[in-house]
Order: sequence, then C-alpha cells, then structure tokens
Amino acid sequence: MQTTATLHSFYSAYLCNMKSLREYSLLELESLMQEWGEPKFRAKQIHEWIWEKFTNDINQMSNLSKSLREKLAAHFALNTVSIDHTQISSDGTIKSRLKLHDGHFIEGVLIPTVKRVTACVSSQVGCSLTCKFCATGYMARKRNLEAQEIVDQVMLINEQAQTSTGKKLTNIVFMGMGEPLLNYKNVLKAIEQITSSEGMAMSPRRITVSTAGVAKLIKQLGDDQVKFKLAVSLHAANDAKRNEIMPINESNNLAVLVEALNHFYKMTKTQITFEYILFKGFNDTTKDADDLIKIYRQVPSDLVNIIEYNPIDNAKFEKPDEAITQEFMDYLSANRVNVRLRHSRGKDIDAACGQLANVDLKKGR
Repeated sequence: MQTTATLHSFYSAYLCNMKSLREYSLLELESLMQEWGEPKFRAKQIHEWIWEKFTNDINQMSNLSKSLREKLAAHFALNTVSIDHTQISSDGTIKSRLKLHDGHFIEGVLIPTVKRVTACVSSQVGCSLTCKFCATGYMARKRNLEAQEIVDQVMLINEQAQTSTGKKLTNIVFMGMGEPLLNYKNVLKAIEQITSSEGMAMSPRRITVSTAGVAKLIKQLGDDQVKFKLAVSLHAANDAKRNEIMPINESNNLAVLVEALNHFYKMTKTQITFEYILFKGFNDTTKDADDLIKIYRQVPSDLVNIIEYNPIDNAKFEKPDEAITQEFMDYLSANRVNVRLRHSRGKDIDAACGQLANVDLKKGR
C-alpha cells in the first residue's frame, strides 16, 4: 500500500512535469482557446487571472466554466514562485529567498534609492561559470529558470516595492544568480513579457542584462537587435588575470569579447557598460588601469562602474583602501574614461554584488 508521503511525492513530481500555463502569451492562449472551441475572450480572462490577480489555483478562475477549469487543470500547472524568506538591510535593501515549484531556491533583491527602485533578479538556479569572487559561482548550476519564473520573480519584487516604498519598480537588472546569456531564450521571453502592454509595460531601456562575457551570445543579442542595455562583468582587463578569476575567459578571451561587443553595438547602437570590481593587490594598480583604458577605447562604452568588493566565505579577496580606489578612479577620469563608483547596498544581509546564494550555501543547499 502506498503511504500518504509516497502519494504526495508522486503528485508533486507529476505537477512539476506538467507544462506551466504561465508560459503562454495572450496570443498563445487565444490560439489554445480556438483549438479547444472556446470563445476568444476566455484567453484574456485566463491571462488576467495569471498576471493581474496572481492566482495560484486554476479552480479560482471563477468566471470560467467548470468544464474549462477542469480541462485546464488536467493539462497545465501554474508553477508559481513564492517568497520563502526575506531579510531587510539597514539601508532599506530587501533580499528575498524565492521558492520554485520543484523545491529549488533562488534569491532576488529590491534596491530602493531616492531616484530609483531597482529589482536585481536571478536567471538560473546556481551558476556554471565558477567566478572566484562570487558566492553563486561556488554553487552547482541546477537548472535554468523558465521565463514565467523570471516574470514571477519580478512581479513579487514589484509588490514588495509598492508595499515598502509606495512606488513601482523603475529598473530591472539581471545581476542575480546565474549567467543570463546561458538562459538566452527564457531571459528574452521574460523581458518581452515584462515590457509588453499586457505585462508591466516597462521600457526596455530600464532593463540591464549583465554577462560575464559569452561572446557568441553577445553577438546573438546584436543579431536579435535587442533594446535593453548590456553590462559586461570585466573585473580584469588582461587575459592572464581574467583567466585567474573568471574561467570563462579561457574560451572567451578579451579579443573575442571585444569583437562581439563591437558587433553588438553595430547592430543595436547601444553603448556597453563595463563592471569592474577592485580587488586589493590584484587589479588596482596604474598598470591595471592602463589595461582597462585600452579595452574601454576599443569598445563603444558609455561607462565603467567601479564596484566595491563584498566579501564571501569561500574567497580570500580584500577590498582596497578608499585612497587606492580614489586614485584608480582619478587616473581613469584623467584619461577621459567615464567612471563611477557603485556603492554596494545590502551588505549586512549578504545582498550585495557577488554575495547572492550565501543563504543557500550556509544551509547546504
């Protein structure tokens, strides 16, 4: 005889293998309703239940007929994302551990400032790139997020924003767990939903996708003529040092990366932002600045963001003294580099750049 726990496990596995209704766009829902012999307006009703009323139960879609609800429930799951745990920083930053339908966890961050309300979102469960300074890099990559899971993540953080600040999100950055370009299809589909009139109607210019430098897919972004902004996590401007801290550079070296970024600009006319974490005694000298200037001049770049290093348990890097950081930035400025210091937010709750996944690491997930 099967136990209750066994039946529950079987049922959970069955739901996880069902296609999620949230993956369907309004047009796809209209096509489905037509295929099923239902009126076209049913698609809009379903879409509103999912994206305006945020239902997590098909049976709650009360303006649908019972037979249609039963048919939907037999073919689809909703696979919703839920907030499992939150931490609030002294600076107002909110980090959330989000639970996915299959029991995996990701982290997302709400970063409110005077001028902006930003969501930092994840694109993968874990990461395969093993960057030596990043907490997520010490996790195994479990899987890609589905497009609807990314959208759910944004919607949940948007609700947090309205509750805590009274404002909606103004910006979204794909700088959380995972490499967005290694989940190319789902990231672009999620952005399409977020920017659509049926979604959040957010301007793509308020969305930034950050990559460690997957050259082939940067070129693909150009060919697809995306409208969102692109940031490159550089962190070292010569191959030897970049190989040491970012293994992806061994197969996507700086020459290849520069070529891809120029192709991206040629196709989109969107300038690139470079992200550069300063590590004490590693990449903070005048020689390192000269290397960075050379890269900056080879690519149509609008900005170099100097990022404060945020310590993690597994790495031994240190943050340079403020005087060294200022000297580095002054040298860049003197050489006509548009440079800005990006102060980290949420450091006291491990929500700052490079710290996501610390909660999972400490719990052994």
